[in-house]
Amino acid sequence: MVFSSPIFLFGFLPLALLLYYLSPRSLQNITLMSMSLLFYAWGEVFYLGVIILSIILNYFFGLLIYHSQQKSHGEKLSQLYVTGGVLINVALLMSFKYANFIAHNINEIFSWVGGPSLHLEPVHLPLGISFFTFQALSYIVDVYRKEVRPQRNIFNLALYISLFPQLIAGPIVRYHDVSLQIGGRSHSLELFASGVQRFIYGLAKKTLIANPLAEVTDSIFALSGNDLTMPLAWIGIVGYTLQIYFDFSGYSDMAIGLGRMFGFRFHENFNYPYISTSLRDFWKRWHISLSTWFRDYVYISLGGNRVSTIRVYTNLLIVFILTGFWHGASWNFFVWGLFHGVFLASEHAGFSKVLKEIWKPIQHMYLLAVVILGWVFFRTDTLPHAIDYLHTMFDISHFQTTPFQFAQVLSFEAIYAFFIGIMLSTPVCPLIGKYFSRFAENNVVKISYLINIPRLLILSSLLFLSMLKISSSTYNPFIYFRF
Repeated sequence: MVFSSPIFLFGFLPLALLLYYLSPRSLQNITLMSMSLLFYAWGEVFYLGVIILSIILNYFFGLLIYHSQQKSHGEKLSQLYVTGGVLINVALLMSFKYANFIAHNINEIFSWVGGPSLHLEPVHLPLGISFFTFQALSYIVDVYRKEVRPQRNIFNLALYISLFPQLIAGPIVRYHDVSLQIGGRSHSLELFASGVQRFIYGLAKKTLIANPLAEVTDSIFALSGNDLTMPLAWIGIVGYTLQIYFDFSGYSDMAIGLGRMFGFRFHENFNYPYISTSLRDFWKRWHISLSTWFRDYVYISLGGNRVSTIRVYTNLLIVFILTGFWHGASWNFFVWGLFHGVFLASEHAGFSKVLKEIWKPIQHMYLLAVVILGWVFFRTDTLPHAIDYLHTMFDISHFQTTPFQFAQVLSFEAIYAFFIGIMLSTPVCPLIGKYFSRFAENNVVKISYLINIPRLLILSSLLFLSMLKISSSTYNPFIYFRF
């Protein structure tokens, strides 16, 4: 059940809101937790036990870490508990997400040396396991670092780990960011209305921009041989560059909006990453909850910038290789992470100083070139496919493309999505909004309603068009199934 599906929009969400606001304040967390587990069970009923097991284990690890720290000379014991908690969470993630990948690669090695092969039945990947495992890890590490006290109410911890707005598609919410909100949060009509507005924006991003672009990219990446020409290859990867941004950021907008409807305030997860002028800047703007998670829990734990220069570069490569594998059990994700890690290491090594001296449009072109080329490895299923696709992108001998070939992959809807997507990937709309807000503030006569009326019309139009798209199309890809 995804946020852009009719069953969620017309069934689950209205029911969840109704039950939540009809519940007494003392039972609202229980109600929301129950609805969150129901949301997860809707698509993963046989794997509901996995998330429940994660909740129970991390609940007791949090208490064990805290109580051991209260004892004299209990530091080693608390280290033992946090290490055990981290290892069990990682083992749970690896057993579902990486078991088949590891077995396949062991078999590849055995085939070279003539050894016996391992037989492992395909292991199902529970939805959102990477997200709720990382949230559970942040909880026990935050308790160990004494940034938060352990949650003594297991139902409140269950709410944190299973909260449905960000359960299957992020953003990754840190426990120390919402611990006080879980204990007691305020609700207001203004907050609820801002949540509805944010949800509609996210829904429009997903249905009106990301989905039409996904149809283009899917059709182009399915081409092979002479059917894939140089122009089509570039259209495909640029389309995917926009698709993945509006899909990810759209889901984040919907999650943030849903959180506000239930009184939660989540941090932003995207901040116009494609206007960045360096890869360091890009990762401060792209999937912020993931990049800061790896920074705070992996990079800093490895020594961060406080170690030798070689160790800093090594730490960066480790972090981004892990970031790659976090997205999926595939060598393509390893190469994607390594690719980003190498460029980040080069920027740390001094290339960033060179970049700053270059004309700003060239800086943008550098960033977009690195990111777009990296997305090839992210989008393709195998390394040979990625190499072939990259070769076609730069093979001028495959430039010839007929109007019929363009017409096969590009609809008018997709062309509109391209242009609107390019425009909205820059902060042009917020700038226009700020201009009109200042205009209203500087006017003697209060004309704020002149701003609110167009806003309501825009929101109504976006909601109507999104619903029209959902009702008229069965194509609604969910790109987070690997996470």
